[in-house]
Amino acid sequence: MKVDAILKEKGGRVVTVRPDTSIDTVIRRMKLDRIGAVVVSADGETIAGILSERDILYGLVEHGVALLGLKAADVMTHEVLTCSREDSVQSIMHRMTHRRVRHLPVIENGRLCGMISIGDAVKHRLGEVELEANMLRDAYLAVR
Repeated sequence: MKVDAILKEKGGRVVTVRPDTSIDTVIRRMKLDRIGAVVVSADGETIAGILSERDILYGLVEHGVALLGLKAADVMTHEVLTCSREDSVQSIMHRMTHRRVRHLPVIENGRLCGMISIGDAVKHRLGEVELEANMLRDAYLAVR
């Protein structure tokens, strides 16, 4: 299965914030949308960075409550691992596990078109495994 199949099911909506957005606002936005990461983007299409719960936690350790007044650009991860619609779910799961990231922005023609979480990937991979198991069971029962 490819990333495109996940996006077709969940949609391509990506929550973005501008680099000058305060961390306080970012945290509130993440809570409202019940998400673990936002893409930092000046135009909603190109990626300046990504800001995850982990980045916020590390920022809190480093800056204390002063973190709330900092900007997204001050705390975000600048080197963002991305994927494409054509990447296999298995390959992105491997990359996410190896690089210890839980969110991958999806890029198409240089533009942001979706976001895949490790939860999305696991859910779809489990669906594939369940389908394969059912097919094997049915084939076994058919030849008995």
